[in-house]
Amino acid sequence: MSVRAELLPTTAAESNVRMRGLWGDAASHLAHDRLTLVAIAIIAVYVALALLADAIAAMLNVSPTRVDLPHRFEAPSALHLLGTDEFGRDQLARLLQGARVSLGVGGAAALVNIAVGATLGTAAAVYAGRVDDAFTWLVNTMRSIPGLFLLLIVATIFRVGPAGLALVIGLTSWMGPSRLVRGQALEARSQEYVAAARAIGATDLRIMVRHILPNLVPIISVLVGIDVGQAILRESALSYLGLGIQPPDSSWGSMLTNAQSYFSRAPWLVIAPGAAITLVVWCLYAIGDGLRDALDPRIARRG
Repeated sequence: MSVRAELLPTTAAESNVRMRGLWGDAASHLAHDRLTLVAIAIIAVYVALALLADAIAAMLNVSPTRVDLPHRFEAPSALHLLGTDEFGRDQLARLLQGARVSLGVGGAAALVNIAVGATLGTAAAVYAGRVDDAFTWLVNTMRSIPGLFLLLIVATIFRVGPAGLALVIGLTSWMGPSRLVRGQALEARSQEYVAAARAIGATDLRIMVRHILPNLVPIISVLVGIDVGQAILRESALSYLGLGIQPPDSSWGSMLTNAQSYFSRAPWLVIAPGAAITLVVWCLYAIGDGLRDALDPRIARRG
């Protein structure tokens, strides 16, 4: 009992100090990383615009669904800042509504992706043996199927809305993050604090939840930023092929699908959603890259 009483507080205290130091160094590094800060600011603006889409449309007296055939294919003007589409619908209002769907689907899919990948990867590292063998077989099997084809098959069979699409994307793209998490968990499992926890009788489940997963928070934070961008691209690809978001909902990908036939007549219908997808995905990758640098202890110590 005395050994247990001595080991637990020491292990917890050392872990808390290490995490506080890591996040403190990361915050200091990010404060001097202008590119990442700019990317974070742009994503924050997009999220705010998506949340305020209805209010902005009402303020500008436009609607993403109101048909106005006499004003179809109007170029950008003071009345319609990004022009109108083939039905006379305001492109700015539709772009903001599409931001809500695309960012929502991307964020939800990334959370599903990370939750499944982190859980399976950590469990494979902790339990090892047959569990790790089954995990390796499952990952290799899933990765042997081209990701886009797998997504197309599932999306074709199950025609779903935004929530279902996020679930489908998340459940078909967890393999990469799970392998990375497994590698980090194997390294954490070899640390002394895990050996100390085993020595006092901690179960594998307790070690995974209390000792290994908290130490994987930095790498998981990086993966979330990157996977949101990948999920947005997958959603856009499916919507572009007509298998993603269906009317009356709209997303940036579905807007590109509708606009592809009118590029020569109304190029603004392609430029606006295309530029939005490009900028958001670039910002998310920049944030992921910045977090990776900030959460690298070697870089933090040099700074």
